[in-house]
Amino acid sequence: MKNYSTLSTDELIKIIEKLENKKKFGLIWDEERIPEKVVNDCQNNLPVLTEIKKKQIITNEKKPMHVLIEGDNYHALSVLNYTHKNGIDFIYIDPPYNTGAKDFIYNDLYVEKDDTWRHSKWINFMSKRLELARQLLKKEGVIFISINEEEQAQLKLLCDDVFGIDNYLTMFSVKVRHEDRILKGDKDFHEVIEYLLLYRKSSNFKTVKRVLDNTSIAEYVYEIEELVKNPKTIIFGKKEVQVFQPNQYKIKKSKPNSENLKKINIRGSIKEGNSSGRFFMKYLADKLGKELGYLYKVPDIGDDGKGFRYFLLPEKLSRTNGDYFQGVPLDKSDEKEVPYPNFMDFEYDFNNVGYEGGIEFRNGKKPIHFILKCFEMGGLNNNKNAVVLDFFAGSGSTGHALMQLNADGGNRQIILCTNNENNICDEKTYPRLKKAIYGYTVGKETFDPLEGNLKYFKTSFVRNSSNKDQLKIDITKKCTEMLCLKEGIFKFFKNQLDHNELIWQIFTNNSRFMAVYYDFAGKPLESLKIEMNKLKGEKILYCFTTDTYGLNKHNFYDWNDIRLEPIPQKILDVYKRIFKGNVR
Repeated sequence: MKNYSTLSTDELIKIIEKLENKKKFGLIWDEERIPEKVVNDCQNNLPVLTEIKKKQIITNEKKPMHVLIEGDNYHALSVLNYTHKNGIDFIYIDPPYNTGAKDFIYNDLYVEKDDTWRHSKWINFMSKRLELARQLLKKEGVIFISINEEEQAQLKLLCDDVFGIDNYLTMFSVKVRHEDRILKGDKDFHEVIEYLLLYRKSSNFKTVKRVLDNTSIAEYVYEIEELVKNPKTIIFGKKEVQVFQPNQYKIKKSKPNSENLKKINIRGSIKEGNSSGRFFMKYLADKLGKELGYLYKVPDIGDDGKGFRYFLLPEKLSRTNGDYFQGVPLDKSDEKEVPYPNFMDFEYDFNNVGYEGGIEFRNGKKPIHFILKCFEMGGLNNNKNAVVLDFFAGSGSTGHALMQLNADGGNRQIILCTNNENNICDEKTYPRLKKAIYGYTVGKETFDPLEGNLKYFKTSFVRNSSNKDQLKIDITKKCTEMLCLKEGIFKFFKNQLDHNELIWQIFTNNSRFMAVYYDFAGKPLESLKIEMNKLKGEKILYCFTTDTYGLNKHNFYDWNDIRLEPIPQKILDVYKRIFKGNVR
């Protein structure tokens, strides 16, 4: 039990405010009882990145630079909240399912199935990361999350809270096993499906639909023969409608022909979704069950050039919907868009994923085809410059799949984050990405190289010093890799040292240049100005200052066409927001 007598007045006020703001409906868990160590550690140590140069892979500098970050994903996401806030198009994650089968570690211990607090621990773990992830998504961004039945209900409520219930799009049921391929006969039920949650950042994301071939006229098989020349007429609105009783017409089926008609049942969304459905519901729906088999010929409706449309009432009382007949639309396109079903059958792919990517990964590996389907539904096929994030990278499937998607000429970038528990990053994630880039062989099958480059970073830390100026100096010394990642400029160009003290560095990427100035000892900027003024292209200067309000632009009036960025205050501001003001 928490000892409230030891808390300060401010701490007690915060607890009271939190209790008063508790939701009446939704997900509530005890996040105070067992706080997460990696979160609390950030009160004393602020995360940064350190590049592992020997693990970089450069094959073609004109191709995308992918990123692998080794470390706890809470720390990695904190860094990315500076480098990529509102900059990610698409997130896919496959978090631990919390089954109790040594798949989820919390505070350096596996969470067992009989742990009384295992759900609270998992929700606390996930909520912190999802809140950070949401900040990274663009307004048009989406996130896909794989999960099974252990935490599906909790995850849905958590995501409703983090992303907003209005931004929930759907939950897919994904078949991953055959119903008769039972591996554990001692279980009461055999799990055949898993789930895939889909949320958007905001309504700016427009749902992608399947594109199907629309050239077929196979359904246009109906002909209607009028057996009377002067049928009864009736006025509906401003339309003079001809009415044919069952013995006054014939409906014939023949081979498909562009002159024939297609029969469409008026049900569901069709009732209000087009002009024919709306006309039927307004004028004919109340005749259902009364005028069995009546046919109505309505003028001036439809887009098939015929000038009329037939509406048919059902012949039997048991039928509760009518039909209409339309010709081939004049503007009929060769393709049509239809919604994706919320069920997907990937049983074959999941059962054959074992050695995909050239690495063995026995539990939880996601197939490339499954990830590619997520990309498709998230709109990546039409966004060749997308930035994609997976912060539970595991076997590296998302990275491999994105490189494969880039075979369409795309420049999409993947950012992967994973810890190194059981050497997963060293032995699975990184080797798989390397094989994907260079090509590999499994048995007798050879896989061609997928063009791309890779930068490898580890999370490291800066002591959260009580001396504000010292903290700014320490962060500036360690933030260079973060700045390179933020700007996408990685290649070293030039630097200046003074008695082994780094004064400034310049990095480049084609016609873009980024300079970082470390003004720890008040060294003059003149030498850097001369170098930067020689360069042609986009130029950015990250300049150290202890001034909370940024740089005095008057000091840079004779720098040619350069964007000024003060450091490290903007980094510290991000960390103050994330770590709730614990940054000094």
